[in-house]
Amino acid sequence: MSAVFQQPSLARRIAPIFQGFDGWLAIAVLLLAGAGLVTMYSSGFDHGSRFTDHGRNMLLAGFIMFVVAQVPPQRLMAFAVPLYLVGVGLLVAVALFGITKKGAQRWINVGMVIQPSEILKIAMPLMLAWWFQRREGQLRPLDFVVATLLLAVPVGLIMKQPDLGTSLLVLAAGMSVIFFAGLPWKLIVPPVLLGLVAVSLIVGFESQICADGVDWRVLHDYQKQRVCTLLDPSKDPLGKGFHIIQGMIAIGSGGIGGKGFMQGTQTHLEFIPERTTDFIFAAYSEEFGLTGNLMLICAFIFLIFRGLAIAMDAPTLFSRLLAGAMTMIFFTYAFVNMGMVSGILPVVGVPLPFISYGGTAMVTLGLGLGILMSISRARRLMQS
Repeated sequence: MSAVFQQPSLARRIAPIFQGFDGWLAIAVLLLAGAGLVTMYSSGFDHGSRFTDHGRNMLLAGFIMFVVAQVPPQRLMAFAVPLYLVGVGLLVAVALFGITKKGAQRWINVGMVIQPSEILKIAMPLMLAWWFQRREGQLRPLDFVVATLLLAVPVGLIMKQPDLGTSLLVLAAGMSVIFFAGLPWKLIVPPVLLGLVAVSLIVGFESQICADGVDWRVLHDYQKQRVCTLLDPSKDPLGKGFHIIQGMIAIGSGGIGGKGFMQGTQTHLEFIPERTTDFIFAAYSEEFGLTGNLMLICAFIFLIFRGLAIAMDAPTLFSRLLAGAMTMIFFTYAFVNMGMVSGILPVVGVPLPFISYGGTAMVTLGLGLGILMSISRARRLMQS
């Protein structure tokens, strides 16, 4: 008598695809995505299709996350060197014959216009995690020097464009890998102390060093202006200080509970510049107040702690370093954006994850989430 084989149901056939999918990470992302859609609906009220485009970008990021989550971390490691070399090569091409817009040379036409610096947000931590994986068990000080050089080349090329915001994100991603790899504290403390001294001198002698005609040499004029505007935005309230002043007014006017959904006067009377992109946190704060801010910050903290937990449980050094770097990218995005809108950091082009409008940034976030999901999935499959 022949055996009868029953075809498994559709649910059982697709179950392996979702096996090991990190539910806690998904919950954190859904909370932030929901906040982003609500805020975009209000702040983008007169921006045509901004709300629908934002939703489409989120769906695209979700699809990318889902696809990348199916790729094992070992397979991701194979892309590290080629992606890094392609990214650096494109940055060199941008420096030689890139497209200039608004005084910045950041784009290149390769059949379509792209911004190669975005590639390095993912390629940089991949490359450094690959490097330290190869040196596992035999790390020497020279290995950290090589890693620093690998990081310095793209960061220098991006700063030359100039693009301070992206260079900061790439630097943070790379430095987090180097730190998690075991960078000695004696190499961390001196530059931190030097930075604190430099900040203290800038604050203490603001009137002298921000005077007209003083050349900072290492920074472009617009970068010097951003720092000086941060120290005293009231010097040019209708010009360079307008963004910071209006952002702080919107945040303060929200009070404890906020003015309510669609009730933000600073937002709807168009006092907040870039209210759907870099300064969307000001629009959110005005309508949802301190209570909404605390809830949003808690959601980001939940996402970051979940990412660090995935990094701690990762099965290999490569996946551990990569997960840590991806998590720190989310932290840097959120911290820098909220800091600049609140007036405690200079204004740079860094969006608020899942809240700000922007297709390129959303794709990068989707890639980062996919990598975290892939590492979490690999660990769970090993345990099962």
